[in-house]
Amino acid sequence: MMSALKYWLWLTRLPGLRNQTRLLLLRHFGTPESVYFAEPPELSLVEGLDRQQAAILSNRSLDAAERVLERCQKLNIDLLTLQDANYPNRLRNIYDPPCLLYVRGHLPPLDEEIVVSAVGTRKCTPYGVACAERIGYGLATGGAIVASGLARGIDSAVIRGALLGGGVTLGLLGNGLDVVYPRENYALYEDVAATGALISEYPPGTEPLPGNFPLRNRILSGVSVGTLVVEAPLRSGALITASRALEQGRDVFAVPGPIDAYTSQGCNRLIRDGASLVSDAADIFEAYAARFRDKLRPSREIPPPVPDAAAKPVRGIEEPEPAGAAPLPVVSVEDGAVSEQQAQILRLLDAREPVQIDDLIADSGLSTPQVLAELTMLQIGGCVREHDGKRYTRTVELRDDP
Repeated sequence: MMSALKYWLWLTRLPGLRNQTRLLLLRHFGTPESVYFAEPPELSLVEGLDRQQAAILSNRSLDAAERVLERCQKLNIDLLTLQDANYPNRLRNIYDPPCLLYVRGHLPPLDEEIVVSAVGTRKCTPYGVACAERIGYGLATGGAIVASGLARGIDSAVIRGALLGGGVTLGLLGNGLDVVYPRENYALYEDVAATGALISEYPPGTEPLPGNFPLRNRILSGVSVGTLVVEAPLRSGALITASRALEQGRDVFAVPGPIDAYTSQGCNRLIRDGASLVSDAADIFEAYAARFRDKLRPSREIPPPVPDAAAKPVRGIEEPEPAGAAPLPVVSVEDGAVSEQQAQILRLLDAREPVQIDDLIADSGLSTPQVLAELTMLQIGGCVREHDGKRYTRTVELRDDP
């Protein structure tokens, strides 16, 4: 197996050789080893192979391939070739599948799973972060595998939510698996590798060059049944991924945002053009209820409360607290548990009688996006419970510090 892998590495690491050329050669010769030993007259018979690309194949050195193979062994990185049985068919069947993948962690049988890729802007708003974390959590608890590019902003937020929900996660990278980008995501990389897998078509040591990411996007959408755009301006890598998903026949979902918000212009445009509007994970699961019925499981759409909270948020359950129930946990601005804006919302909420979202917006003095963002953060922290019809109760007592 190792001897065969070095030919895959040779073929995929030849400088200047296009991926479409690699696929062309594999269709003609069957294996990288056969390509390696092919003589110029044999190469000339490959329909579509131009002279410039054929000339690159004259480099028969295996030194670089052997160095990469040795590095992968030291880093516990597996190599997955296009011809391996566990290479995802979803990805194999796209126009331009990678010939070789580097994998760290455990790659589940993706063709049998609801894999949802989530993308969005790095320069996101609190609203976008809150939506990403909440939907990531709902997807994970509902039975989906959540994939992202692990960039700053939305990519990281949705994975944090999925990890909080105990789900399987995937990180599709535009750099080597031993290169953490951004650097502050080191812990997130480790968590993803522990719960699922880090995946790249680039060998160890590859830096995150700008040109790598548009190519990576086809893999991110290619392993997924659908791509969710949480927050994105009109010109962004997230919309490139959405375009790739559409080209590959995948579903595209988008989270709406305020009509005057720069970071929501791309999502709103996608919805206008036919993308499915998403406000929670249940909206995504509706698209796959028949196809993946055995994979879906009842999902709490809101993350569990902070430790010692009196009640877990379960959508649709509206019974008041029974007499003699344990006292609600106490939070305050002073101890850092909530922000001043969140405290402002908590003051308007009752522990038993749900309050309509419209009343909260009218009485709080905050803008609609602010109320939505702060409510979502309160739900993530377990301080607020959502009921049907966008009504809310608090699950904590607010202490107003002097």
